[in-house]
Amino acid sequence: MARPLAEIADSFFRPAVNDLVPYEPGKPVEEVQRELGLDHVVKLASNEGPYGPFPAAREAIARCAAELNRYPDGGAYRLRASLAERFDLRFEEVAVGAGSDGLVDCLSQAALEPGDEIVCGWPSFPSYVIDARKFGAVPRTVPLRDGRYDLGAMLEAIGPRTKIAYVCLPNNPTGTMNTRAELDAWFERVPEHVVTVLDQAYAEYIDDPDYPDGVEGYLKQGRRVVVLRTFSKIYGLAGLRVGYMVGPPEVVREVMKIRNAFDVSELAHVAALASLDDPGELRRRRDVNERGRIDMTAMFAGLGMRPFPACANFLAVDVGEGRALADALMREGVIVRPLDPFGAPECIRVTVGTPEENAILADVLARALQPR
Repeated sequence: MARPLAEIADSFFRPAVNDLVPYEPGKPVEEVQRELGLDHVVKLASNEGPYGPFPAAREAIARCAAELNRYPDGGAYRLRASLAERFDLRFEEVAVGAGSDGLVDCLSQAALEPGDEIVCGWPSFPSYVIDARKFGAVPRTVPLRDGRYDLGAMLEAIGPRTKIAYVCLPNNPTGTMNTRAELDAWFERVPEHVVTVLDQAYAEYIDDPDYPDGVEGYLKQGRRVVVLRTFSKIYGLAGLRVGYMVGPPEVVREVMKIRNAFDVSELAHVAALASLDDPGELRRRRDVNERGRIDMTAMFAGLGMRPFPACANFLAVDVGEGRALADALMREGVIVRPLDPFGAPECIRVTVGTPEENAILADVLARALQPR
């Protein structure tokens, strides 16, 4: 009789895969409702936009539904062309994928071999580390300084086998950003054999004049940089998985070779296209989010907790015991993200929701903190 696969798994699978610790996503609303018997749950755990697709995107999705028997445009031509026009770039400088996360995976596949290295701050977006390890590469993680990427220390961590340096801007999970001057200094010093990936998934939420524009400020100035953006956040399309990368044609070409031909569904394609031409709705969501973030920051500070200085649609807050408070909030029907998987057990991460959701959080938080 053949031996069970479990007995030979260590030799069957690549060592890099055997050692992986999978990404731990936030709990879905339905799971929390089932587990705790709750009728209403507010999810403020995954940095999602709280408003769903733009009106034009909803209409595009409805029109597309009758044609879902057809495969999507594997090259996402219309979306790539529209983004290229919007940024005044060549078509060959734009790639699309299943969220910016999917493009991190594609870039890792295209560039990394066993023994290569990537550098990033930590705690930060886990996919940088996970995707490097998938291919036997070595992640060099550099501790944050005051919750922000320590770009000077990252430069010191770069070695001869470093291929990619990730700069998460703003950083997930802390919500903090590096300034334009700091990025300018980085690009003056980063070695030529390293490609910098600026992850700007939350860029549309930010109107701080000191927030760097990776496309205008660095890509168009000839820097060795790739910029990631997504439709998952302010555009409300997280459930459809569509993001994009802009960068040198040589990088885009290799990424487009690697990505699965149909990883961006036609629903995602048409919804993303339809989302690009509504600056009024974009501004409305940014303004509502900013007011909510300011109020939420004041609320946590008023309770004696320490929120990091955030600039996007989420806060990291030092609450003392992150997992304990997250569990207490979940029992009351509010899901937030404990940050012990990121290496910050004292913290939680909270998404800025609608005004109604933020009010529920404030009420539930007050109850959760009452002595029992």
